Amino acid sequence: MAEPWTPLKLLGWTQEFFAKKGVDAPRLTAELLLADALGCDRVRLYLDFDKPLGEPELAKYRELVRRRAEGEPTAYLVGRREFYGRPFEVDARVLVPRPETEEVVEAAIDALPSEGGRALDLCTGSGVVAVTLSLERPNAHVLATDVSPEALEVARANARTLGATVDFRAGDLWDAVPPEDRFHVVVSNPPYVPTGELAGLSREVRREPRLALDGGPDGLAVLSRIVKGAPARLLPGGKLVLEMHESHLAPLPSLCEEAGFREVSVRKDLAGLPRFIVAAMEP
Repeated sequence: MAEPWTPLKLLGWTQEFFAKKGVDAPRLTAELLLADALGCDRVRLYLDFDKPLGEPELAKYRELVRRRAEGEPTAYLVGRREFYGRPFEVDARVLVPRPETEEVVEAAIDALPSEGGRALDLCTGSGVVAVTLSLERPNAHVLATDVSPEALEVARANARTLGATVDFRAGDLWDAVPPEDRFHVVVSNPPYVPTGELAGLSREVRREPRLALDGGPDGLAVLSRIVKGAPARLLPGGKLVLEMHESHLAPLPSLCEEAGFREVSVRKDLAGLPRFIVAAMEP
């Protein structure tokens, strides 16, 4: 009689299988998928490490493992991703939030007055930036826009679930922003990958919405529109915070200076790569 499959045995087998398939973080991925299949948290997997699993549970887990091995992102499979310590719903309508974007959010939070202020999040996607700003600065007014109605459905759901107050608007960048509105900070994680690099992205990233990735031939198609429109929408001393491609180290600061920004600084992520820019208007 074959030995029963237990959580510990499954995790060991799946870790080895994912490693052979080139799946990132094979052990963590196995834990996340098994916890989802069993409807528990990862700690419970080890508390019940020797508990035999039934066929329905095994069948659900096998399907998750198969889809992950074929390149479907883990976040899409389990339907959520943690960002800034909070669980956000994600699916194929939106980008998977990255840890590097948390640093962008921190810069945007720092740009808001302590009493609240006004923030604009362009290309909000799943809403992680706008929702986090609202929750970290409860007295702030946060407006968020996206050209994708499908993405806004996800963002609104996240705001409701997490109890954030965000004004979501559908439209193409500045077209969705009331002309009279002015902000202390404008922040965005827009499409910025040069078109020629899309084919070379990992198979997982290629499953994410192209609309949210493709930044045009040089990756600056959307970024340049944001930079040009931002000065008219920022309050005196207001700041523009933009996530960017590493190839934008020189051209993006130049665009900001040409648009009239006084102070422009490029910030690196934890890997030491240029990740986002902070540009300030005259006080």
